[in-house]
Amino acid sequence: MAGKSLNRVQLIGNLGKDPEIKYTPSGTPVAKLTIATNERFKDKSGEWQDRTEWHNVVLWQRLAEIAGEYLKKGGKVYIEGRLQTRSWDDKTSGQKKYMTEVVASDLILLGGRGEGGGGGDYSGSSRGAAAAGGGNNFDQRVPEPEHAPASGPITDEDIPF
Repeated sequence: MAGKSLNRVQLIGNLGKDPEIKYTPSGTPVAKLTIATNERFKDKSGEWQDRTEWHNVVLWQRLAEIAGEYLKKGGKVYIEGRLQTRSWDDKTSGQKKYMTEVVASDLILLGGRGEGGGGGDYSGSSRGAAAAGGGNNFDQRVPEPEHAPASGPITDEDIPF
């Protein structure tokens, strides 16, 4: 496989909160999502354990607009994209911080109307996705941030690049 590589992510999960929509100085829409995926497994003692993994997702341009219009907290969604890690210097500590996120290229709403999704494929993709049926008892609350950012005007540093 010399010279070849692949950076592709596929997720089906539930939104932890409503999408956060911002705009670049040039007016390009950017949406940030937090998606929970769940895993159930048996531990060493044979007991069932549930694990929730949280994924940061960024959508650009038309996908960002669609996310802002149709996605709601708790809605089920299919996301396809690539992993990207960005870094910045923390303003208070001066330390370099890193964040790995999924930069989405496809978005398919899996929930029915009223469940945070319209069931449509808004990616231009020709393939569909089926939602896994049935409820679950996973804890899908968004973890509390260590330091809640102060709300204020959007700057270039707030937008993931």
